[in-house]
Amino acid sequence: MRKRIIGIGGMTNGGKTTLSKSLQELLHNSLVISQDNVFKDDSVAPADVNGFKQYDTLDALHMDRMMADIGSWQEDPQSFMTSRDHALKATASGPSNVFVLIVEGSLIFNHGPLNTLFNKRYFLQIPYEIFKERRSSRVYVPPYPPGYFDGYVPMYLKNRKAMKETANNIVFLDGTQKSEMLLSTVLADIQEMLMVTQKMSCHLRDFEDHDFQQSAVFSASIL
Repeated sequence: MRKRIIGIGGMTNGGKTTLSKSLQELLHNSLVISQDNVFKDDSVAPADVNGFKQYDTLDALHMDRMMADIGSWQEDPQSFMTSRDHALKATASGPSNVFVLIVEGSLIFNHGPLNTLFNKRYFLQIPYEIFKERRSSRVYVPPYPPGYFDGYVPMYLKNRKAMKETANNIVFLDGTQKSEMLLSTVLADIQEMLMVTQKMSCHLRDFEDHDFQQSAVFSASIL
């Protein structure tokens, strides 16, 4: 069994969730874990000097819970998927003996222990005007106070700078492209990685079989 972990990062409202769910539909034995599911309760979320709750910081997340889930998946992907009511099924893409975990979130590459686990890293970027338009069109509970959008940008730039200093091999994607085009680009890149993984697995089996046969011949010659 081979396991691969894909990271889908980017600014909020950049299209991470849409891309991740689409990949899950197309990749064999794949599952999405979202950073959105490990936010701390609003009552304990950190606040800035203006009193605005800071959700775009690692301190606002239960990263220990996320890492525990990922660790459980690494130990036994099949059992983990079953426990999440995610049935194993044949899909359109990917070798059958490879399990793929898709981790998505705005700060996944800023968390050192998590960042080291990724086999592929993708980061979606969109211009501020489009970000504000998308974010303004959504309903948040509790609602964000006036000025929060503009206060988000410096934090995003700070996180992005820190990410680029510590995370390598990130593929930056244009989040303004059509979702179908983004999906096609990322899917093709992942499929290529999975095919290499499959070939390596086959070569390893061939080598082990050859080594076993040679050992058998050697043992027979001694007898």
